[in-house]
Amino acid sequence: MNIYVGNLSYDAYEDDVRKLFEEYGNVESVKIITDTYTGKSKGFGFVEMPNDEEARKAMESLDGKELSGRPLKVNQARPKKERRSRQSRW
Repeated sequence: MNIYVGNLSYDAYEDDVRKLFEEYGNVESVKIITDTYTGKSKGFGFVEMPNDEEARKAMESLDGKELSGRPLKVNQARPKKERRSRQSRW
């Protein structure tokens, strides 16, 4: 299951998030989203957990839990929507 993790501290590392979620089960991957140009965190990321039951338990337990002084927003990730092209009209 793909899990959205929001309101992350801009200083949070993927290892910090992984440790939190591993308390609830196997974590396949962690990805904190960064700005393409600056490389700085955008304050959110995704955690992939292969076991849905463990993922649900993690979401229930970690939503609102503080990490680096910020309450996390944790829920099931929604499928990515297709973006419209930014092509010029010229």
